[in-house]
Amino acid sequence: MQPDVMQYTPLAKFLHWMIAVIVIGLIIVGLFLGDFPQGPIQNTAYDLHKSFGFLLLLLMIARLANRLIDGAPPHEPSLKRWQVIASSTVHHLLYLLLFIQPLVGWFANSAFGAPINLFWLIDIPPLIAKNEKLADALFEVHATIGYALAVLAAIHIAAALQHYLILKDGVLHRMAPRGWV
Repeated sequence: MQPDVMQYTPLAKFLHWMIAVIVIGLIIVGLFLGDFPQGPIQNTAYDLHKSFGFLLLLLMIARLANRLIDGAPPHEPSLKRWQVIASSTVHHLLYLLLFIQPLVGWFANSAFGAPINLFWLIDIPPLIAKNEKLADALFEVHATIGYALAVLAAIHIAAALQHYLILKDGVLHRMAPRGWV
C-alpha cells in the first residue's frame, strides 16, 4: 500500500473516476449518434450526449480547481525520466482536450441552432448565433477531438494497466479508491 503522501486526495480520485466514466461513455455514444434510429431514440441520445458533455465541463473546472488548491503527489519514485515526461504530456493533453471538447460542442450546437438542456432541467444559453456552415466545421473539429481523446484515453489506460499488471509499482495505487487494488 502506498503512503498517503503518494496518493491523490479523495476528491481528486472521485473527480478522476467520474470524468473517466463520463468520457468513455461520451466517446462510445458519440461514435454511434448518427446510427441511432431517427426520432425519439436519437433525440434522447443527443440530449444525453450534450448533457453529459456539459457536466464534463463542470467536472473539469472542479478538477482543475482541486488540482490548483491541493496539488498532486510527487511522481512515483521508480519512474524513469522519459516515463515522467510521457505521463505529463498525456495528462496535459487530456486536461486541455477535456476542456476544449465540451466548449467546441457547445459552440457547434449554438451555431447549429440546437438547444442544450442539461438533463431536461436547465436551459444552457447559446454562445453564438445560428450559422450552419460554421456548425458543420465545428462538428468536424468536435469529432476529431473525440478521436484524439479516445487515443489518449487508451494510452492512459494501457499505461495504468502496464504499471499495475507488469511493472507492479505504485502508480495505479495513487489514483485508485481504497480497496480497489
